[in-house]
Amino acid sequence: MTEETPGFDEQQPDVPSGATSDDAEPKAADSPSTEEGAAPAGDTGQDVALVAQLDQARTALSERTADLQRLQAEFQNYRRRVERDRIAVKEIAIANLLTELLPVLDDIGRAREHGELVGGFKSVAESLESTAAKMGLQQFGKEGEPFDPTIHEALMHSYAPDVTETTCVAILQPGYRIGERTIRPARVAVAEPQPGAQTVKADETAEADDKESGGPDEG
Repeated sequence: MTEETPGFDEQQPDVPSGATSDDAEPKAADSPSTEEGAAPAGDTGQDVALVAQLDQARTALSERTADLQRLQAEFQNYRRRVERDRIAVKEIAIANLLTELLPVLDDIGRAREHGELVGGFKSVAESLESTAAKMGLQQFGKEGEPFDPTIHEALMHSYAPDVTETTCVAILQPGYRIGERTIRPARVAVAEPQPGAQTVKADETAEADDKESGGPDEG
């Protein structure tokens, strides 16, 4: 027979008085909370990475936008330059064509002065002059206007008592321009005041003033 050891009972876990066995397991049930508390650290790392990627994307977008704006500005400048060059080439071509026609226009002008511009020749001449005017050709140069070396070419020179400055007294060949561009200066004869004429005129003016004031003061 097996003898039982007196006072030895099957060992039981110590349980505080007033507590049940189920109350002894709360820590085991709470163990997952430790893992849940560690999760936010991983989420923070992912957020930082996403923010960094977003900053990189924004930087790249800004660079590409600046490149696009620069290309657009260069293209606009290119278009303006091409348009400006096109207009300049057109003006040069028109000026060259009209320059070749100037001798013909001179002949028409001389024929008109001599009364020879009649019949069919008159119609053709007027049509040619009208076409040249539509292309922008303008004639200039009139007798009596002051001499301007930028638009006049003096072929003859003289003195005249009735002029107070260098004056165009005869138009030998009219000048022509296109807009502000002179393609041929007006060829003129000019007259200048006679030497000493200004002095004489000044003396005459002084005498007239003396007469109006009652003569010079007597001592």
